Amino acid sequence: MHEYREVFENNKRWVESKLEQDADFFEKLAKDQNPEFLYIGCSDSRVPANEIMGLEPGEVFVHRNIANLVVNTDMNVQSVINYAVVHLKVRYIIVCGHYGCGGVKAAMLPQDLGLLNPWLRNIRDVYRIHQDELDAIPDLTERYDRLVELNVLEQCINVVKVAEVQNRWYQERLPTVHGWVYDLHNGYLKDLKLDMGKELAKIRKIYDLQGT
Repeated sequence: MHEYREVFENNKRWVESKLEQDADFFEKLAKDQNPEFLYIGCSDSRVPANEIMGLEPGEVFVHRNIANLVVNTDMNVQSVINYAVVHLKVRYIIVCGHYGCGGVKAAMLPQDLGLLNPWLRNIRDVYRIHQDELDAIPDLTERYDRLVELNVLEQCINVVKVAEVQNRWYQERLPTVHGWVYDLHNGYLKDLKLDMGKELAKIRKIYDLQGT
């Protein structure tokens, strides 16, 4: 129970530090949220979203799941995207993976993982799509890291497929979708340089929901 009680002590110290910096911090925070970013990341405890971005509470709308997946039948992530795009009017949607991702590593193993199987199948599908590239990488660690990157890029494309994202993009050229990878070994973010307009143009024939 020591660790549990310590959380509340940490919370008190955190509140005190925020009030020392700004006596009205929580009053301002409680009024509304106007984040510029939607962050879709991994549930891994080592990757705290707003901290690695250097942003404060209220500046990032966050959704996290195992291996930062954007699955079209997952109403959780789809609802988050809808709310962020339609109501919060975020300007940037970030899909952030991380090297050393346990979900991606598990998907590379030929074994039955029970309840995780259908979820990890989404990552195995990414491997299947990019199998030639990945199998050509002899070093397993490098192959693993590359699958992390490719998974992020495929999830970005899944975001681009969402109707609300397309609708607002055609009207405002926002939000833009970006793929990042966080390196646990040094703390730096890597931008995978996704071009939103280019990716939408590539998939538009099949996934365009505008009827034009």
